[in-house]
Amino acid sequence: MNKGHLSRIACTTAVILVGAAGIVKAADAPDAWVTMKTKVSLMTTEGVSTRDLNVDTVNGVVTLHGKVATEAEKAKAESITRGIEGAKAIKNLLQVVPSAQRAVVERSDDSIKESVEAAFTANRRVNTSGVKVASVNKGVVLLSGKTKSFEAYLESVEVADAVRGVRRVSTEVEVVPAS
Repeated sequence: MNKGHLSRIACTTAVILVGAAGIVKAADAPDAWVTMKTKVSLMTTEGVSTRDLNVDTVNGVVTLHGKVATEAEKAKAESITRGIEGAKAIKNLLQVVPSAQRAVVERSDDSIKESVEAAFTANRRVNTSGVKVASVNKGVVLLSGKTKSFEAYLESVEVADAVRGVRRVSTEVEVVPAS
């Protein structure tokens, strides 16, 4: 074989190895990333309450534990988790505990929006993240913007979800990692 032919073989082999490394990297997503992605997905899904729901990931195995109100909510949480990239297996340890009748605190959308914006301003990471409250409609908060940090994105969803009167958080936030 000539030198040019060996060089092309070496380049092709390098491209294949680099491509394969990318596949392995996606399959072996860090546990913290899988946990955060799962939490955001669950918090932004209608029909799943995350108030008493916890997520842990160890070696790609995602464990859901805590309490949900119905079997349908338990199944939906598991279904959403199965769609998370990097989740190799799911342990659904959620307990179905019907929620007691609670009086829903009615708040105007404007009042909820002001409270979420105030909570964002009070939180240093969220305040500088680029995540904003786009709108509130019937207690559903829509977040928008671009952020460089998946952690800030998760925290913004958690902060919004914790505000009294928020029924659900929806998001159009784009996570754009720093280059």
